[in-house]
Amino acid sequence: MTVLRPAEAGDLAAIEACVEAAYRPWVARIGREPGPMADDYAAAIAAGRVTVAVLASGVAGLLVLVRKDGEMLLDNVAVRPEAAGRGIGRALIAHAEGAARAAGLGAISLYTNARMVENVAFYERLGYRVFDRRVERGFDRIYMRKWLAPPGGKI
Repeated sequence: MTVLRPAEAGDLAAIEACVEAAYRPWVARIGREPGPMADDYAAAIAAGRVTVAVLASGVAGLLVLVRKDGEMLLDNVAVRPEAAGRGIGRALIAHAEGAARAAGLGAISLYTNARMVENVAFYERLGYRVFDRRVERGFDRIYMRKWLAPPGGKI
C-alpha cells in the first residue's frame, strides 16, 4: 500500500536517494545531470512543498509543488526505478492536481527535458499539453499544462 504524506526533515536522505535513483539513468541521454538532481530538498521540505509516497520499504517517490503565476507548478515528480509500474507517479500527479484544485487554481503546469520523450508522452496521456519550449540554465525544456475543473465543476 502506498501512503502519500507531507515530507519531514527526517526524509531528506531518502528523498535525495530517490531523486538520484530516478534521474541518474537520464544523464547519458541529456549529457549532464538533470536539474532536479541539484535542487535543495531541505529547503523544499522546510517550505512544505514536498510530498512523499511511502511503501513498507520506505520512500518510493516524491512530488515538489510550487504555487507560481496563478497556477500550480509541478516542479518535480520522481519515482524510484524499482517502484515503477505501481501507479505511484500517477498517484503523485493526481495528488498535485487535487492540491491545485483545493487552492482554487485552474491549471497545473510542469516541465521536462525535451530528450525525456517518454515523460512527454506520459504527461500527454494524463491530459497535459505542450504550451512552450525554452532553453533554461542550459536545459532544453518542454513546458506542459493541464486545465483543471474546479471540484464538482466543468472547465
